[in-house]
Amino acid sequence: MTVFPILLFIALGAVVVALGLGLLNMARGGDPKRSNRLMQWRVALQAVAIFLIVIGLFAARQHG
Repeated sequence: MTVFPILLFIALGAVVVALGLGLLNMARGGDPKRSNRLMQWRVALQAVAIFLIVIGLFAARQHG
């Protein structure tokens, strides 16, 4: 169960990075296609992070 927190931390960090890149692109008046692609990545990474949280809560409930 020690791998799970590491995976969750990586997923949450990836969400923050995607969000930051999107904000930087928007602040610089960057390419709208790139903004859209970054938003899609952020949403997908958030889905992965939420999935990991749900799996972690389910696993903790089963062991507790």
